[in-house]
Amino acid sequence: MKIAIATINNPSLESAKKLLPVLKDHDCTVFNKAQDGDGFVKFDKVDDILPTTWAEYDAIIFIMATGAVIRKIAPHLKDKATDPAVLIMTLDLKRIIPLVSGHLGGANELADDISSSIKECVNFVTTASDQIKVLAFDMFAKKMNYGISNLKSLAEVANSIINKQIVQVVSYPSVIEKLKSFEGYKDGSIVFFNPDNLEDFDNNIPTVYILPQKLANNSLQLHPKNITLGLGMNRDTPAKEIKLAVQRFCFEHSINLEDVTNCASFEAKADEVGLLEFAKDANKELKFFNKDEINALKQNFSPSQATKFFNIKGVAEPASLLASENKTLFLSKRIYGAVTVAASF
Repeated sequence: MKIAIATINNPSLESAKKLLPVLKDHDCTVFNKAQDGDGFVKFDKVDDILPTTWAEYDAIIFIMATGAVIRKIAPHLKDKATDPAVLIMTLDLKRIIPLVSGHLGGANELADDISSSIKECVNFVTTASDQIKVLAFDMFAKKMNYGISNLKSLAEVANSIINKQIVQVVSYPSVIEKLKSFEGYKDGSIVFFNPDNLEDFDNNIPTVYILPQKLANNSLQLHPKNITLGLGMNRDTPAKEIKLAVQRFCFEHSINLEDVTNCASFEAKADEVGLLEFAKDANKELKFFNKDEINALKQNFSPSQATKFFNIKGVAEPASLLASENKTLFLSKRIYGAVTVAASF
């Protein structure tokens, strides 16, 4: 992490110097009123350094009074998804408070690391889910590198879990398995639903959707990335037509093309000039799979002309599945003229 340590007098500057060895694995700068150069930056007023530290640093550790820090940072607070981690420490480095961006910003984790490295240092974490050791969906998203939509809905979900009330999760088995093994998960606290089977789903219960695509609702949504597109096409299909098919597919299913890490197809398409040109222009890795690899899959796929011509189970769907990280086909194939597109993650 890129960490700013802010001090306002000589005693706090000396404390910062003692803290630096604890943070030796991070990129640290000490902002102070006495010393300049070699990792130390002089300033006159805290207000002068906050625009820079707020915008350019992952975390700010203040060695000063809590009230003063709150008043100084208040005008800069915007959103828990973008604000840097803010922590406060006492002069003797025996007390630390993760004040802002405890989860997504990493303040709680940094405070844990520091307190465990300094003898008798106490971490005053105030985040309820951390204190009572229950599942925190924002931490799950951070650890899994998932995107987040409707972050404002997190509070309702978190409070339900803290109050031992049921929360619903709509996702796929590969994700559910990871969630069940995540820190704080407890059996009985969550009711799981597959997106293809929402029988008994209750619209009145707080719900978390963990899906690659964004949905048009206000519920908390986590979005797995590293999407794989499976592509099938007729012989000599131009790159422009493949590009338009992919764009339409992503638009129709609310997929961010930047979250697509690779494309895949049947090995017979490996010499398709249009496909190779599209992948190069889109900067997407292109993978090909042979007949044995495709036919070894146990899943049932949509009917495909590839069965007739190549004696394989399909192209777009099985290829996307084989190339994906979680082996989860979440969008069956769609046909756009000469191009077929499917998506897995």
